[in-house]
Amino acid sequence: MDPDAPRSVGDLLRRAARRDPSGVALRQGGQSLTWSRLDAAVTAAARQILGLGARAGDRVALSLPPGADLVAGFLGALRAGVVPVVLNPAATEREVHEILADSGARVRVRAAPVPAPDPPGPAADPRADRTGSQLAVLAYTDGAAGRPRGVMLPAGALLANLDQLAAVDPPLLSGSDVLFLPLPLSHVFGLHAGVGLALRQGASVVLPSAAGFEPAASLAEMAGATVVVGVPAQFAAWLAEPGFAAGFAQVRLAVSGSVRLPRSLVSAYAARGVALREGYGLTEASAVVSVDAGARAVPGSVGRPLPGIEVQVRDAAGEPADDGDPGRLFVRGANLFSGYWPGGEDGPGPDGWFGTGDLAVIGAAGELYLVGRLADVVVVNGFPVYPAEVEQVLGEHPDVAEVAVVGVPDERSGEAVRAFVVPRPGASLRVDDLLARAARSLARFKLPATVEVVAALPHTVTGRVRRWALGTDDDGGR
Repeated sequence: MDPDAPRSVGDLLRRAARRDPSGVALRQGGQSLTWSRLDAAVTAAARQILGLGARAGDRVALSLPPGADLVAGFLGALRAGVVPVVLNPAATEREVHEILADSGARVRVRAAPVPAPDPPGPAADPRADRTGSQLAVLAYTDGAAGRPRGVMLPAGALLANLDQLAAVDPPLLSGSDVLFLPLPLSHVFGLHAGVGLALRQGASVVLPSAAGFEPAASLAEMAGATVVVGVPAQFAAWLAEPGFAAGFAQVRLAVSGSVRLPRSLVSAYAARGVALREGYGLTEASAVVSVDAGARAVPGSVGRPLPGIEVQVRDAAGEPADDGDPGRLFVRGANLFSGYWPGGEDGPGPDGWFGTGDLAVIGAAGELYLVGRLADVVVVNGFPVYPAEVEQVLGEHPDVAEVAVVGVPDERSGEAVRAFVVPRPGASLRVDDLLARAARSLARFKLPATVEVVAALPHTVTGRVRRWALGTDDDGGR
């Protein structure tokens, strides 16, 4: 084994700072950080976290503005040897408190350290990075019951996924590339697979200056980028902007993830001379499993697994599905999580295979086609929304007798949440009041886009709501 080989994500930044100290690492809103300045900012963040009383292995919650501060805070936590828990800025206080309580976070960082006149030198680096099988990141995702669940990502798994991404030929990202990254950094895909791969390859990252997505402004900031990673709604919005040609002038590769990419959008980009591809991943795999790019491109699929990752599709009996038949997707690789917090439950089996919640088909060339989900998850702009959680909150309204939540197609967000609500007898239920109350407990993307007030819900003989019988046509809901 190479004694100088990186043993942590932190080592990747140290290496980049040594190799190209004056090169641009990060740019946002007209401000740039060189690799040496980013390295110094990360050390300052690490020392700030340790100064707050955090010790090695402690969970530390990060409530930092999306952008350079969050990047430095996240990498600083890794450098300090603590376990970062990145909080979604769109989450309500109720949701945040659930995660804080479950993770047992000792410290919550709400502000980036004030830059020192003289940046800390290499000697100030705590060099306490966690390595190998040690827990490095606790990334929260919603569970099947709608409650947040902590995904335990070891240091070795994070590095493995970056190595797998870097092994794709031709390269997805190289040191000469400029990566435009308008994805939420509160998610492991943007923060690790995006920023992390740039660290590994020595590529520059450009982050949008606005907190929310603004198509015209982001196209202007994209100018000069060679690789763009986004979600279908963003790619659709850019296509309609007059600044599209200028923004994408130097883009050689555009990759979409989170929700299925419409073929019509791929064709529209191809007509404009831009290769728009699709990838697939999940938090439990340290972000990325497959990508439809370069020699791995198979139109209509989410690509073939990254080098070093195996996939298998199994039928309901747990046996390999027949060729061309859909089944539950299983994944195996060094990039997988160790299980769910706190005890490592429901992780990969003794043979290393992990059963995802997705249904897929494996094509003749080994490419993956996603055909559905095992659970009734609604994916809004890449964020999962679980009906049970929304139903629980809506059902707390005193005028609601029963509620069912489903997902419906939406051109802008991929999917949208629709609620069917049965009012209590004699109640005069106001939809605006119902949504206002729900907004106190649910993040904005979880709120129903439409609400249908109905006299009754269809049920099975066992009393379950027949979700498949609920109409999806827009017939005048809110």
